[in-house]
Amino acid sequence: MSAHLNVVATAVFVVIFGFVTIMGFVAARWRKGDLTQLHEWGLGGRRFGTVVSWFLLGGDLYTAYTFIALPALLFGTGGAGFFAVPYSIVVWPILYTVLPRLWSVAHKHGYVTAADFVRGRYGNHALALVVAVTGIVATMPYIALQLVGIEVVIAGLGLHFDVALFGFHVELPLLIAFAILAAYTYTSGLRAPAMIAVVKDFLIYATVIAVIIVIPAELGGYGKIFAAVPPQKLLLAAPLPGNLGAQAAYGTLALGSALALFLYPHSVTGLLSSSSRQVIKRNAMAMPAYAFLLGLIALMGYMALAAGVKEMPEYAAQFKDPALGNNFVVPALLLHMFPSWFVGVAFAAIGVGALVPAAIMSIASANLFTRNIYKEYINPNCSPARESQIAKIVSLIVKLGGLIFIVGFPQTYAIQLQLLGGILIIQTLPSVLIGLYTRMLNPWALLIGWAVGTGAGAAMAASLNFKVSVYPITLFGVTIPCYAAISSLLLNLAVSFVLSWVFNAVLRPAPADMTAEADYV
Repeated sequence: MSAHLNVVATAVFVVIFGFVTIMGFVAARWRKGDLTQLHEWGLGGRRFGTVVSWFLLGGDLYTAYTFIALPALLFGTGGAGFFAVPYSIVVWPILYTVLPRLWSVAHKHGYVTAADFVRGRYGNHALALVVAVTGIVATMPYIALQLVGIEVVIAGLGLHFDVALFGFHVELPLLIAFAILAAYTYTSGLRAPAMIAVVKDFLIYATVIAVIIVIPAELGGYGKIFAAVPPQKLLLAAPLPGNLGAQAAYGTLALGSALALFLYPHSVTGLLSSSSRQVIKRNAMAMPAYAFLLGLIALMGYMALAAGVKEMPEYAAQFKDPALGNNFVVPALLLHMFPSWFVGVAFAAIGVGALVPAAIMSIASANLFTRNIYKEYINPNCSPARESQIAKIVSLIVKLGGLIFIVGFPQTYAIQLQLLGGILIIQTLPSVLIGLYTRMLNPWALLIGWAVGTGAGAAMAASLNFKVSVYPITLFGVTIPCYAAISSLLLNLAVSFVLSWVFNAVLRPAPADMTAEADYV
């Protein structure tokens, strides 16, 4: 154990974490339903109203990405990290106008996943399968990002119990948090993160309010904070002749992230757990409050620059640790600026803010595997109880995959985990989002388009050693640094539309659409 254990902060953290754990198990009896049914375990019985859905979607979407990865990006690279603010604004009109259609058709036909919808809409097993597999694979690095949040909090508390697991070295407290997450998710399903999300949001708002008041006062005001930030980190670099530069990267990161967000399985799970399409619309109008919060949290990266936390000798070891690196920025800032008891509260906010989305993500991935792989190909005649049991087991396996991901592939900037997932999940946009409005695209064309887009996106990320997600494309002599999710999606769409025109003209009619226009309203 570390000689620098922060006893007071650890005690406060453990008490709050323990309270949240109890809530996770008690949630099994909240709005009690038959948890041997997949729609009860994995969608909370589709009964969450406006208030619960607001907390659940907030817990779903505002995660360790917000509290750890985003400030770390601003700290390390500067203003480009603010792309998350416009992205979080653009996404809500999409939620308001498009996603209620998905809720309606899913409610009508009992769909649990986006792949269920694709299977019913296009009648194509292969296309539904790749949508399911893509969702599971894209969610894995996102779960890993949540575990990074817990990892940096544990390091900040000074807890250090190193154990060997499958040839990797893992912190014992991280394993304990992982086990707690696995246990209450298995027991309570989606009800657990829905209930805990309420506590998580209160903790986060309390922390942010304290941060934006106390830290500027200690550092001499916001003027001095911005004055301490190097000019190159305040503004995007101006485009050069023949190169659109940082502006193109910023814009495509915001647009690509917005288009990808509600394609993720955990986002779909949060939506389909709502009690009505009106609940979704009301939440779309209220969610911008989170966007405001996100902008304030991002500023913590600049506050850390002004405070000079990376040069402080007491944090040198953490910043040099490849598993932590710049991801330790926020814990270091909080440790430097606040008394130990409040550090415990703030660290609990980060830890719980990581556990809630990790739970939803693992449930969503389990829903996909159970409905669209196990029941479709392995055991078509499985009982509802068996279906639910398989989902619970798979939720454990998915979490383990996320744990192995962060242990085996440490990231200097944890935000890359989310951006890499976005490159994959956005390839399902033609099948899911466009499919909500038209059946004109041929399922085989969509399948080929998905393969082209996924292959191109993976190749771009691999050429960058999976360390960054912005790939420079040259068109007509102009270099356009572009988020690989956008450029690969454009290839996907081009292939899907062109081949649909060809296939619809020369092949036999596509399988029957199991949905009707009235199902979408």
